Amino acid sequence: MASQIRLEHLTKRYGAVTAVDDLSLTIPALGVFGLLGPNGAGKTTTLEIVEGLRTPDQGQVWFGDLDVVRHPHRAKALFGVQLQTSSFFELLTVSETLELFSSFYPKHIATADLVRRFDLTEKATAQVKTLSGGQRQRLALAAAMVNDPEVVFLDEPSAGLDPQARRHLWDMIAGLKAEGRTVILTTHYMEEAETLCDQLAIIDHGTILAVGRPQDLIRERLPGSLIELAPSVALPDGIRFAAMTALDRGEEAVVIHSSDLSKTLVDLVAWAGGASVDLAGIRTRGSSLEDLFLSLTGRSLRE
Repeated sequence: MASQIRLEHLTKRYGAVTAVDDLSLTIPALGVFGLLGPNGAGKTTTLEIVEGLRTPDQGQVWFGDLDVVRHPHRAKALFGVQLQTSSFFELLTVSETLELFSSFYPKHIATADLVRRFDLTEKATAQVKTLSGGQRQRLALAAAMVNDPEVVFLDEPSAGLDPQARRHLWDMIAGLKAEGRTVILTTHYMEEAETLCDQLAIIDHGTILAVGRPQDLIRERLPGSLIELAPSVALPDGIRFAAMTALDRGEEAVVIHSSDLSKTLVDLVAWAGGASVDLAGIRTRGSSLEDLFLSLTGRSLRE
């Protein structure tokens, strides 16, 4: 029977920097759970602690009744891990690479089955150095699966892939879920999170800002609609429209948040007519996960 993963008051510091700050979180058994956050938010450090690869300064991680912090080797036998950057021996073939990884575990999936499952049949005898970016990611995912894990950790699994390769990888991740595994991933692609994640947590500065189903979080935290205007539309400071709840001035668009779209539009159009402002290109839509992410973490780019 699948088990929950519980993070209890995790803290991890690197000198004066607190990467994970008293973080508590319950990750449900089965399905896909996402960790979202800006660069430097603490996602990878949190994942590495849960995987048993890094020891926290404080706190505990439980997989069912297994204490992951005290018994990381037992946890690693149950987990499959795809790191943010995977390094393979470039002169080994795909099959040789998977055979090598399989040798680390007493229980493993047959290499031929992994090659077939992750669409690497045509590359089975090819050296790793000849693989494309998408093929390398599929090899990394296959390597994470060699021990037939209950939980699969994927750190930015589709980073750097073209749209076609990304979609193909998404299908494979959905397949892992369908097999009854728990998949935990970090990502900065909002569409990826909305498509794949049954639940997610938004993390920043090492703390959890929100947890839940993507659509529930959007509905609860950013109800209403958005009106997008061209950035050239110069709305005066302090302007208010009927039912307007917020105003964001971005480089790509001016965004008006509204609790009643029709009332805000009527007021906006009336103002534009009186001010001789062209509203060409106006667009309305519901709030998205990206809107929620930016509202919680801010818009400033952090490297």
